[in-house]
Amino acid sequence: MTLTNQFMKQISAAAGRTKAELVLKHAKIVNVFTETIEEGDIAIEDGIIVGIGDYEGDVETDLKGAYVCPGFLDGHIHLESSMVTPSEFERMVLPHGTCGVITDPHEIANVAGTAGIQYMLEATKNLRLDIYFMMPSCVPSTALDESGAELHMEDLLPFYQNKRVLGLAEMMNSYGVLQNDPDCIEKLRKTQEYEKQIDGHAPGLSGKGLNAYVTAGVASDHECSEFEEAREKLARGQWIMVRQGTAAKNLKKLLPVFDTPYYQRAMLVTDDKHPGDLIRGGHIDFIIREAVALGADPIRAIKMGTLHTAEYFGLKKRGAVAPGYRADLTVLNNLRDFQVLRVYKDGKLVAENGKVIFEKAAETPEWEAEIKKRVFHSFHCRPIQSSDLALTKKENQIRVIDLVSHELITKERIENWTELPGLAAGVNPEKDVVKLVAMERHEGNGHIGIGFLGNYGLKKGAVATSVGHDSHNLVIAGVTDEDIAAAGNRVVENEGGLAIAVDGKVVLDLPLKIAGLMSELPVEEVDRRLEAMKSLSQELGVHEDVDAFMTLAFVSLPVIPKLRLNTYGVIDAEKQQIVDVFYSI
Repeated sequence: MTLTNQFMKQISAAAGRTKAELVLKHAKIVNVFTETIEEGDIAIEDGIIVGIGDYEGDVETDLKGAYVCPGFLDGHIHLESSMVTPSEFERMVLPHGTCGVITDPHEIANVAGTAGIQYMLEATKNLRLDIYFMMPSCVPSTALDESGAELHMEDLLPFYQNKRVLGLAEMMNSYGVLQNDPDCIEKLRKTQEYEKQIDGHAPGLSGKGLNAYVTAGVASDHECSEFEEAREKLARGQWIMVRQGTAAKNLKKLLPVFDTPYYQRAMLVTDDKHPGDLIRGGHIDFIIREAVALGADPIRAIKMGTLHTAEYFGLKKRGAVAPGYRADLTVLNNLRDFQVLRVYKDGKLVAENGKVIFEKAAETPEWEAEIKKRVFHSFHCRPIQSSDLALTKKENQIRVIDLVSHELITKERIENWTELPGLAAGVNPEKDVVKLVAMERHEGNGHIGIGFLGNYGLKKGAVATSVGHDSHNLVIAGVTDEDIAAAGNRVVENEGGLAIAVDGKVVLDLPLKIAGLMSELPVEEVDRRLEAMKSLSQELGVHEDVDAFMTLAFVSLPVIPKLRLNTYGVIDAEKQQIVDVFYSI
């Protein structure tokens, strides 16, 4: 059938002259344009919605008054944070009504450069789930980071030819933008020449600095932690991404946005989310459910997880249940519980009652040599020796990187230096202070940063991960050097992953062979291991409101205030300076 004949067939079905391929009967339809509920049928032809009203179909499915809204869209996620392959990720989120995501592959790009981006494009091209890309803007995130690659505009430009590449991902180096850093300016300028979108990342930026950032073409921000910050950025023309993920949860503080006229320029995103949270809690459906429970209007919440995202990214004919739009549909029990009953993707039933109803997509059988080398063999550091972890007292006080509950920001706390029996020097469980280590793993240069972490809760053992934003070096928190070395060395041995050690022995681990970020195991096994590790970490003292591994993943990110730790040592993210772990007046 030619495209013209197909088009004519759709029009005939829409006009009621012929039966549609599929008609969903007796639906309560969420109209995101009028913010009302319509009752009627939804006619679908060739994966396109062709009519709302009273229709007949070759196949008719009686929805018996269930609610139908557009398929959900996640406007900003790092797919690697799910710790599974893209095909496994698809199996997790489709049953929750997600029909498309916009991912920033800067995690794997920081490890494997353009080979990592190419891996992600190849691994997602044959999925039912629509996966779009924003190109990583800051690899590495700043000069105060050691990544496995360095990407400039000439490296990214070839990817702009791909229709699934929508623009430039979160411009984290806001300082570089404000100072006219040539690399930042080139990326911003070229992206605008290609008429593509530019996402932002500028926590706390305001006033003239914000004016300059927006002038540079940065169109959105997902780092707002207070309503006043979001309101100022909206007033300056930015779109706001309301984030509710595993580590960062900003929904409650940004809830007032839902009740303002400018909610029309806000969307829902997860940023980073672990598989257990996706499986049991949900994805965008979970955020909508939480927003409604907090008092948000359900249709507005749905719009922020569908139409607004499509409009911001220029995804035409997406995000609404209307004639001519893609038949990406989520069937719900009601607009309170938001239980997803069925999911249609391009007019095909793909998930029902919490499960996908298709076989897993086949992985690419043979990867190019460069992808094999950079993505599947990315660990190059030597084992950790006890001498690597030694820290000699220089002052009577130390800087502690203090966690803030449900936030990515940290605070600086000054504590007295302690040397307690059986513990690493500086560790003080009574003050909730543990040792923190970051070791370079891309080049094997031996760089190791040592610091201290507060409000983590760990009282015994050590927790290690190769997921450490954004450069993804080895990050370990522990109370003894013996356990720190044991947990870290298991991750080195596995060429990436997570590990927990107690009394000098590894108790649990999860290999992450794909760039040290993602597992080749089925999502069910990844989830089982992660849940066991979460349970054990809490038995060892990690606070219940702290995700042991996701928290460590962000402790090394030197672009979010206040203090961080990476392979260079303790970083003052606000000043973009290395500071001594020992504090002196």
